[in-house]
Amino acid sequence: MRVDELIANSGTRSFEFFPPKTDEESAALARSLEVIDALEPSFVSVTYRGGGASRQRTFDLVTEIQSAGRVTAMAHLICVGHRRDEMRDVLKNYVDAGVENVMALGGDLPDDPTLFASEFTYALELVELIRETGDFCVGVGAHPQGHPRSPDQASDRRHLARKLEAADFAVTQFFFEASEWVRLRDEMGALGVEKPILPGIMPVTTLNGVARMASMGAEVPPVLLERLEAAELRGGAKAVRTEGIAAATELCQELLEAGVPGLHFYTLNRSNATSEIHHALFT
Repeated sequence: MRVDELIANSGTRSFEFFPPKTDEESAALARSLEVIDALEPSFVSVTYRGGGASRQRTFDLVTEIQSAGRVTAMAHLICVGHRRDEMRDVLKNYVDAGVENVMALGGDLPDDPTLFASEFTYALELVELIRETGDFCVGVGAHPQGHPRSPDQASDRRHLARKLEAADFAVTQFFFEASEWVRLRDEMGALGVEKPILPGIMPVTTLNGVARMASMGAEVPPVLLERLEAAELRGGAKAVRTEGIAAATELCQELLEAGVPGLHFYTLNRSNATSEIHHALFT
């Protein structure tokens, strides 16, 4: 089914994976997919970082999941490093494979600017090309704390509103306070945009992950950091993981009470923490 139809029919529960590069990663992903499949997800999405090899791995995993017929799959696409004719070919391949859900993202700029080559500047341009190429359901990204490259919050929201008007729904970067999603929804509503915005969920299960998350545009709030540090003092790394999962579960509960159209879990291809949160919420 189309993801927008799934969202409209009922609250969705979705999970994000990345395509494996090695046999070991493939085995780990297979185990995670088996666990997640038992949770009866509404859909799963598969990331893509750019380059021909990554593009093919994403295509192979998305079409494999789709052809199995158990769950709807959504393919990620990015602007960075792509020409328009190249992206049209990618989209036509998905049409031929029966994949109708895609996520249009800007993508991360490479560290070496000489490697950057793209005929797209913004994800909005990719959304427009997708609309020209096929009858896709299109998702876009949203950042509750603002995109790291946005000059200010106001311009970030205006750009997101234009992008979301052209798309069918959005999925947010992960965040840690329900008020961030509520504020984002209300700000889009004030700009006349009522498209559904799925909150992205990623539990903080290690203190080492705090800095990495901040670098991705999702700063961990001081109250959560203090909670995790207290857990480490009580019981080390295991207690941090337990506390992080509990905090993520509480966040999901607050979001459901706030009326979110669904929950989107970033799994990092590991199912344990995500399935623990899911079971706490829905069983």
